[in-house]
This record gives sequence, structure tokens and C-alpha cells, in this order.
Amino acid sequence: MSYNTILLQLDIDRPVRSRVAYAKAAALMFDADLIGFCAAEPRYVMPTGDSDLAIAEAMQRQVDEIEDRLAKVRQEFFQLAGDDKRVSWRGEIGNPNQLLALHSRAADLIVAGSGPLSAVDSNRTVDHGTLLLSAGRPVLLAPADFKPVSAEAVLIAWKDTREARRAVADAMPFLTAASRVRVVALGSVDGTARQGIDDVVSFLARHGVRATAEAIDVGGADEAEALIQIADEYGADLLVSGAYGHSRIREWAFGGVTRALLRSPAINRLMSN
Repeated sequence: MSYNTILLQLDIDRPVRSRVAYAKAAALMFDADLIGFCAAEPRYVMPTGDSDLAIAEAMQRQVDEIEDRLAKVRQEFFQLAGDDKRVSWRGEIGNPNQLLALHSRAADLIVAGSGPLSAVDSNRTVDHGTLLLSAGRPVLLAPADFKPVSAEAVLIAWKDTREARRAVADAMPFLTAASRVRVVALGSVDGTARQGIDDVVSFLARHGVRATAEAIDVGGADEAEALIQIADEYGADLLVSGAYGHSRIREWAFGGVTRALLRSPAINRLMSN
């Protein structure tokens, strides 16, 4: 398995340069095609006694502004990423979350910037939680400094769930490129936990990945903070984890560890649902 195509999520109102450099480094690492993506939609204009024509004109001004911004982001993307057949662009007017999930069909991996769990403006910004639970693709979340993934050392946060199993498989290109891989299960240190992580190590070995494993009881400590600390002590620059959440009618509800990792700006995170 490899990442043959990487889809980079860009926000219409945020700087482009650091994200493009970050995604370009990943594309070069795997000799992958790179797709730039950006979308935004007009805000609904509430009728306040104005004529239908005035409302239509207000909406059109928003559309014109979005088209202008998309053109500028596109231009900067190609200037930074390179204008060749391995680089392409998808910019649209519409809901950013829905359109990014739709276009994820064209890629093996989605690269997204670091940011808050909930989008400040859902008309112009992608919500990473919604993305994780709707795209059907692994998402690589950059740290705040956009330091590219070297994958020399990778930490796998193991939990015997569908999401964690999916994350391990989705991260295989990084894992096979890594010099060191460690599988960590937090919680009860019993025979079942030990057997689980030993099975993961054996699974990885069959794919050419040499890994070590450890079950750690962190007591009452915050598990997300413990994972970040363990990753730092191990020298890992990539943390692989499942993303655990479900829909509550109009919003996504996440477990505490997933929520904290989504918000963490300290490390590269590859997450799958």
C-alpha cells in the first residue's frame, strides 16, 4: 500500500504557504500526486423587508468575493506546489465540509491544517471532526508549526476497536518507512490487553514493520496528555490513532481522547474512523 494521491485542504481565509509546503513534503515522500482543495459558500441573507432583488444582489456580492478568493488561493497553490501534471486543483462554491468529503474519493490521504475542533465559520472553514467522520479516508493533521512528517519514529495509540484497526492499516505507508514503531495501549494492564498489542506487532511484522509494544496503566491521568508525553519521550513525530465519535443530529460528539488529540497542536496526527 502507498499514498498515490494526497488531497490538501486549504481554507479560503487562512495562509496557504505553510500548508502547501507541508503537503508537498508528504507528496515527495511517497511520490504522490497532490490535489489542492478549497471551498466556501455564501451566508444566507435573512429577509428584513428588502426586496428580492436586494437580497439577490447581496448574495451575488458574496459569490463574487468567494470566486475572487478562490482564484487567488489557486494561483498561490500552483506557485508553491508546482504547475505540472502531478499537481491539480479543485476549488468550488459550496459547503466546505460536504465538498471535501465528496472529493476525498479521489485521494488516498487527506492533509489538513491544525485548528480548533469546531469551525469558526462553517461556510468558509472545514471542521476536522466532521471531516474525519464523513470522508472515509485517513486524515493527517499538521502540527501548529507545520513541521513535515519524517516518520523516523511513530507511536500507535492502540485500542481494540474498528477505528484503531482502520488507523493502523491506513498508516501503513508511514509505518513501513519508519525506523522505529511503538504500539501503546493505555488502561488495564492485563492478559487481554497484552495479547491485543502482541497481535498488532505480529500483524505489522508480516508487513515488514518492526514494532515494540507496551500496555501502560496511567491511573487517573489524562490519556490524551499521557499519549503526547509518551510520544515526546519516544521521539515520535507521528501519532496514529482511531477517531471515535458519532452523530448527535446536527453535530458530532467525540470521546475525550479524540477531542483532545484533534485540538493538540504539538504533533503530527494520522487519524481514521
